[in-house]
Amino acid sequence: MQPIAQEQSDPRSMATPAVLNRHLSSRNESRGLVLLTACCGVFVSFASVVIYTFGVFLKPLTQTFGWSRAQVSLAFTFTALTVAVCSPFIGRLLDRFPARRIVIPCTVIYGLTFGSLAFLTPHIAHLLVAFVVLGVIGNGTAQLGYARVVSAWFDRSRGRALAAVMAGSGAGSMIFPPLAQALITSYGWRAAYAILGAVILVIAVPLASLFLFEPETKEAAAPVEALPKESLRGALLSFPFLGISAALLLFSFATNGLYAHWAPLLTDRGFGAEAAATVLSVAGFAALASKLSTGYLLDRFRAGRAVAVLLASCAGGFACVITGHTISVAFCAAILVGAGMGAESDAVPFLLTRYFGLERFSELYGYTWCVYAVAGALGPLVMGQFFDRTGSYQVVLVASLSMVIAAAALFAALPSYKRSDA
Repeated sequence: MQPIAQEQSDPRSMATPAVLNRHLSSRNESRGLVLLTACCGVFVSFASVVIYTFGVFLKPLTQTFGWSRAQVSLAFTFTALTVAVCSPFIGRLLDRFPARRIVIPCTVIYGLTFGSLAFLTPHIAHLLVAFVVLGVIGNGTAQLGYARVVSAWFDRSRGRALAAVMAGSGAGSMIFPPLAQALITSYGWRAAYAILGAVILVIAVPLASLFLFEPETKEAAAPVEALPKESLRGALLSFPFLGISAALLLFSFATNGLYAHWAPLLTDRGFGAEAAATVLSVAGFAALASKLSTGYLLDRFRAGRAVAVLLASCAGGFACVITGHTISVAFCAAILVGAGMGAESDAVPFLLTRYFGLERFSELYGYTWCVYAVAGALGPLVMGQFFDRTGSYQVVLVASLSMVIAAAALFAALPSYKRSDA
């Protein structure tokens, strides 16, 4: 009876090579479908569509309803603050329930709410309420919603898998602004909101419904699950988490402040509007390339040090922004800053899984999103205030350069972690 029991406990113990090959092929196919689902979901997520098309819709809304730009911009502030408050709660739900139970409802609400903006009324409260709703469920549709399940499927190649997911957001940030503008030009802003809302639902919901599943066996899951379970308080107060959060705060403040004011800074120096837009586009392409290449570096080298090198290159980009007044230096700055801006988004979820496992990953990731959102909202505001008072960006740019250097140092100082045994 013992051999029978042993065979039942391990049904593949006497499997033939053909059976094993079929099993591995099926598992790889499942992993590929999960990764494709995550990439497509993040491509049409809150981070890609709402954030990057906001400015495209701003002027049509002010012209239609007579609202001021400050009134419309208040919707962006509301949604950013709501994301910051709700991200830890979304993360806790993702840790307690299968990802699809959170991602699918959030995506449905997100797509319907964004599409409902086609029916905006002259009351500004309608716009503000819609953006608060988008902020509440926004991160359930973005990287936070997919990172845990992708991490569970990929271990040895986790860095590259997460990089592919983040690249979905980068691709969306480049595609949706011109697409939204083309739709507004051809059909009007109301139709543009409706069409984009439908695109969100058609792409993300069916894929998540069919393929967004956690691994069913321990073999397919990540070995990092075996890490010692740590209390939430202990994790939040640990040096790795505090170091990552502090680095993210400094880096988000500096880079978001620069990105918001980069175009006017260049035009103040005599560059044309088209040249300034091209510089920003180059930075976007550099960030996308960095997201993809950073994943490879995370899998091959100690992640903190690899990211520190990329953030140091970002600091070099800030130095070019401060000192350069030629178009060639501006493009060099865009490449260097973009390299850093693509690195931190890959590194944070990767490092959290390596230090703390998957048990509390999504909630911890949610807290880092909170830090990022608050710092990202304050950076442009502070940089604008400094310019209004001094008529120059130089002082705040030098301070931002110091912040990026400090962020790189914090990543470099992170302790080692247990590497994959897969």
